[in-house]
Amino acid sequence: MDRKFVYDEAIDHFLDTLTAGEKYPFSTPELRTDLAHTFWLLNRVDSAKALAKKLKNHPVFKDYDIILAAGDGKLDDDQLDDDQLDRVNEKALDKVRNATKASDKKTITLSVGQLTTGVTVGPWSGVLMLSSMKSPAEYMQAAFRAQNPYTFKRGDELVQKENAYVFDFDPTRTLTIFDEFANDLMAETSNGKGTAAEHEENIRKLLNFFPVIGEDDNGKMVELDAKQVMSIPRQLKSQEVVKRGFMSSFLFTNISRIFTAPAEVREILNGLVIAKEGKAKKTDQTAIDGAEDVSVNDDGEVEIQKKRIIGKSGELFGDKVYSDLGNKLVGDAATTSADSDFKSAAKTIAKQVNESLSKEVTNRITDDYDLTEKEVKKQQQQIEKENEQALTKIADKFNDQKKVAEVNYKKEQTAARDQSELDDAKAEYETEVESIITDFSKKVQEHVQKIVEDVPAKVVERVEKKEEEKKKSGIEEDARAHLRGFSRTIPSFIMAYGDKNLTLQNFDDYTEDDVFKEVTGITEDQFRFLRDGGDYVDAQTSEKKHFDGHLFDEVTFNDSIQQFLEKKNQLSNYFEDNSKEDIFDYIPPQKTNQIFTPKAVVKHMVDDLEANNPGIFDDPDKTFADLYMKSGLYITEIIKRLFRSEKMKQLFPNDHERIKHIMEHQVYGFAPTRIIYLIATNYIFGFDENLKDNLMEKHFKQIDAAKYATEGTLQV
Repeated sequence: MDRKFVYDEAIDHFLDTLTAGEKYPFSTPELRTDLAHTFWLLNRVDSAKALAKKLKNHPVFKDYDIILAAGDGKLDDDQLDDDQLDRVNEKALDKVRNATKASDKKTITLSVGQLTTGVTVGPWSGVLMLSSMKSPAEYMQAAFRAQNPYTFKRGDELVQKENAYVFDFDPTRTLTIFDEFANDLMAETSNGKGTAAEHEENIRKLLNFFPVIGEDDNGKMVELDAKQVMSIPRQLKSQEVVKRGFMSSFLFTNISRIFTAPAEVREILNGLVIAKEGKAKKTDQTAIDGAEDVSVNDDGEVEIQKKRIIGKSGELFGDKVYSDLGNKLVGDAATTSADSDFKSAAKTIAKQVNESLSKEVTNRITDDYDLTEKEVKKQQQQIEKENEQALTKIADKFNDQKKVAEVNYKKEQTAARDQSELDDAKAEYETEVESIITDFSKKVQEHVQKIVEDVPAKVVERVEKKEEEKKKSGIEEDARAHLRGFSRTIPSFIMAYGDKNLTLQNFDDYTEDDVFKEVTGITEDQFRFLRDGGDYVDAQTSEKKHFDGHLFDEVTFNDSIQQFLEKKNQLSNYFEDNSKEDIFDYIPPQKTNQIFTPKAVVKHMVDDLEANNPGIFDDPDKTFADLYMKSGLYITEIIKRLFRSEKMKQLFPNDHERIKHIMEHQVYGFAPTRIIYLIATNYIFGFDENLKDNLMEKHFKQIDAAKYATEGTLQV
């Protein structure tokens, strides 16, 4: 099968940039020498295979050994010969170590998860993060794969590795993870707790072991300090929020609180229109239903109660068939010979137990939990791994005892003065070994008995926890979707009411109560309950309780408001045609009457108007009206045409006088609602506040013309 990237040319460009772009990791011979062996982490096996093929055909990377530590290790689906099959069956770590032995070789290891934990590869000097990994713990584990002491020969020179690098091309993700990792290590600052000063100090400590290098304003690569690590993600987050029209999960925090929240919170969220993937839509779906039934602890982490595990495992494994299997396995373990090598015996026992136990356990849970083949295999591997590790540990202990007995026996043989003493020493040694073998068999038997008893509950707990986490994740995403239904209204509010003093804490003070309810679907009191929390009476127990609230990320919320205001200011002068965008590109559709006509369509409409009425924009006495304004774009396009008319320029050579005449005598409009009226007029007069103060209410009115048109009473 010919695997190909969706954005194939973009991948080619990325690889070329890596090897030619200034400051990129493989852009010079010196950097390629320093980064002779690197580890690249991707998110899909197909992607790793497709990238491996590209690397093999790339002008620079073709000189590297490409090690595919992902999936089956094949680069294609063709029939393999024996030699290829042997290579495929090598363990991923063995592949890497074998490939990096030669001093004249360069390697790139591609992985989708293998080798990210618990291994050390000395020659690796860099990790490239090319996956969407978001877990701080997993990210750091992968990042530290290249950080280790390593001495090697480069020609005749003995070289000590001094640096290890992590290259990430998503600065928001990188620095956010760095912040979370530094602060989640401490209970006082985990999950957003603690002060800004405490967060900064934790980041400063981590920077001592894991410095972060970035490009400064002058294009130089410099180490970032703790303040920069904290502030840069804030800026990048707010830019991303504005770019997405405020429909970004960056705006929300503490979502796990909904699982212990009162019913009022769910009712409030259900009053919000769901907004997913950049689109707002109404739905009959009720958000976070069942949130109160998800098993979470006070920190919002999934925690399955013991009685639930015992009940379910008893239901699945409490019959005679399973008991008979357990008795047989224990019997087999008791009769297993431990001749001379306990490790071999343990391996044999592990195989016997695994073949029967893992299959029996997974068979019993598969149908009940509707597990996929992949999930079943994962459970089997987990059972087998735990069993093998435990038996190996037992074997190592008794092998050590046997070695001690052998050493003592040799000492006694050396010290023996006659055959009688030699015979006594031998008899004593054989008795001791027999005792060790008996103890080993007993210990193995106990282990098998225990694993037969414990595995069902362990597997049930793992599966139940995964099911619960899946349910928890789905409910949290439902909650975010409803919160996005609220946050998508923020740009409209900023456009209509916003100024530099607007924040999350005073957001509700800027708007009229009825407008807030009409636009968002919830009241200001309900918004405050989500934002600030508050006391409530538990419906079941009649106890007075407190909901912490704080479902919005205040820092990101406030930063994004200022970012939007900055963008609005940049685009306020609609007479400048050098920009291909306008502020309405950053305001998502709201209700039906707030779907803004795109600028290209507006221009086409005005072009048609002029084509059907030649010279219409040359007449200073012509008047123009938009009877159902939404954005004000149509009126501004009319204003621009009038302002740029050569005839109008002759009549009003002074720019200020010309625009003043147009605004005072030629343009008018109606807007159906208060918020649309403010959005449109703020945009129309955005370039001149003085004109707005004098003319806004005179020429533009809040009137729903559609209503009067339907009644036949509209008069212009």
